[in-house]
Amino acid sequence: MTTPFKDGFAPVSEEITAFDLDVTGRIPAELNGRYLRNGPNPLSLDDPSAGHLFFGEGMVHGVRLRDGRAEWYRNRWVRSARVAGRLGEEARPGPVHAGLDFSANTHVIGLGGRTFATVEAGALPYELGYELDTIGACDFGGGLPGGFAAHTHLDPVTGELHALAYFFGWDHHQHLVLDPKGVVQRVTDIPVADKPMVHDFALTERFVVIYDLPVTFSLAHAERGDRLPYAWNDDHPARIGLMSRESGDVRWVDAPPCWVFHTLNAYDDGDEVVVDVVSYPKGFVDARLDLGGPPALDRWRIDLTTGRVGQARLDDRAQEFPRMDERRTGRPYRYGYTAVTRELVDVVGGGVAGELEDLADDAFGNTLIKHDLRRGTQESRELGRGAYVGEPVFVGAGEAEDDGYVLSFVNNPARGAADLVILSAQDFTGEPVATVHLPARVPLGFHGSWIAD
Repeated sequence: MTTPFKDGFAPVSEEITAFDLDVTGRIPAELNGRYLRNGPNPLSLDDPSAGHLFFGEGMVHGVRLRDGRAEWYRNRWVRSARVAGRLGEEARPGPVHAGLDFSANTHVIGLGGRTFATVEAGALPYELGYELDTIGACDFGGGLPGGFAAHTHLDPVTGELHALAYFFGWDHHQHLVLDPKGVVQRVTDIPVADKPMVHDFALTERFVVIYDLPVTFSLAHAERGDRLPYAWNDDHPARIGLMSRESGDVRWVDAPPCWVFHTLNAYDDGDEVVVDVVSYPKGFVDARLDLGGPPALDRWRIDLTTGRVGQARLDDRAQEFPRMDERRTGRPYRYGYTAVTRELVDVVGGGVAGELEDLADDAFGNTLIKHDLRRGTQESRELGRGAYVGEPVFVGAGEAEDDGYVLSFVNNPARGAADLVILSAQDFTGEPVATVHLPARVPLGFHGSWIAD
């Protein structure tokens, strides 16, 4: 079938359930749970949602591991009312914020024994069942005043889940704290100018670190018909907010102009706050994805005495989707993992709303990187000629920070399908510990989680 997507991003057209998957190698017995990943998957290439990478309906892909076996693979669309109707099903019950009933397509997380597909910019998360059926939209028992966030950060000591929500109809961002059972404990509005996008943030023991960067809501692009009317704004100063987790007070410091999708980690270091991010020179130039320059891994050191932000380049290779041992979120750490990328080509058809041109498969590479941030060294693990690899998710197995496994969906061009590859984090360049052979292709997507049983 000819599509405007190349093979890597082309959506799949059906939901599949498969049991007792073939495995090469041996799945570690301690991996007892589900590896889940979300991403946009348009119901039809004729839909407006197929015209922009960020707007396809969410589809969650999952593999269930137990007792050294790969028990099942499932892929399921997140049933917003529109998706349910298109599939001939009844709409699921649940609240809607500001008329934004969106099939959450960015991340999938576990909280309090429940599973949630998440998205940003005003829409609510959707709760999923254990086998990825859609339960319904969720505002955590009325605790969310508005939407939620694509990226959340769990404090491994307190058990609190932090989120930072934004919406073009607000004059503020909203910091949210949920307890381990999924009950909203605190809501704090943070005034900001120009309605900036905030895809991610960072967490330390003392601070919530807020990125207020020069990508803001653009009325001109909205009037032009762009579905995602956010654009680089030279008139919006870049700054970083340090919100005290104790008092809620926010201190703002000037930051280097850049765009950040994702945080690797952050931590307090005496009179400094260290923040490791994947940064772009610019982002969303003319509301496009291809004009901002390639991403690299950077470290910011924020001096709490002077308010100055120092910037150092940790690795200048183009890379994205940073992950680490989340048992060390907000604490000093040593290791991080990223996926090699290349600069994205435009996915908005030269700025014409609704028109999609090829997003090259080489926007994603076939290589994962393990960063030793203490030594300043990296190890690279190629996953095969012609393969493309998604976000690396670390799963801890022992006390040591890299005693565990790195999981990722990897296209297998020889089979025309995907594998779930399980690498030893301590033998990163060695042969995979196990490779779970899936019965179908998993399109390139966004973010996922290991959710232990």
